[in-house]
Amino acid sequence: MPSPIITATIQSTVLAATSNLIAQALGAYKSNEPFVLDWVPLFQFALYAVVSTPPNFLWQELLEHSFPSSGSPSPPPAAAAAAAPNGKKQQKQPKPKGEAGEGKLSVGNTMAKLALDQTVGAALNTVMFSVFLHSVQAAMAHRPVAPADSFAFLAGGFNKAVDYSAVRWDDVWARASAEFVPLMVASWRLWPLVSLINFAFVRSVATRNLVGGLAGVGWGVYVSMFAAGR
Repeated sequence: MPSPIITATIQSTVLAATSNLIAQALGAYKSNEPFVLDWVPLFQFALYAVVSTPPNFLWQELLEHSFPSSGSPSPPPAAAAAAAPNGKKQQKQPKPKGEAGEGKLSVGNTMAKLALDQTVGAALNTVMFSVFLHSVQAAMAHRPVAPADSFAFLAGGFNKAVDYSAVRWDDVWARASAEFVPLMVASWRLWPLVSLINFAFVRSVATRNLVGGLAGVGWGVYVSMFAAGR
């Protein structure tokens, strides 16, 4: 059985590809043009999900470990042994990694996670997205113009399709810096509510990732159209 982080990555990749597909269809509809799937941006957004999901999963685990939802982290082994009758350690089923403990919701810990997630986490994700997007677009700038030829271009192999030696990193950073504030402001229209629901009502990090991924389909449509300049 795959680990939770692998499952989360697969789910996020499928949802990222879905959001880009929807964005392309909406773009064709808005411009009154026939829809022809462009595999290059779909590949780019799916690849970003593969790259970004593992660190985000670990970030959510870190938040939950540091600020548990129940507000009552498990005692260290020595304390647990001392509290057990006759000094014998009570047997307890291990809690799945990344799952919040049971008990009353800690409002303080929930607010702390929300604040960190929507400042530190959001800022890092925004920078990571912009740098990745502009660098991979530059690395694939030699792609064919016609969307109908995009699948054959990708089928030629990753090394031929993606050439990072062609990337001008000063340009990438300049673009990422210029769009940082607009993307952060746009993200705050959606993600604080999603994060609050996740932290308050969803106990496992794996399920939180799925909820975030489903909410992220709409966000993915927005950033896909943002990236396409629509």
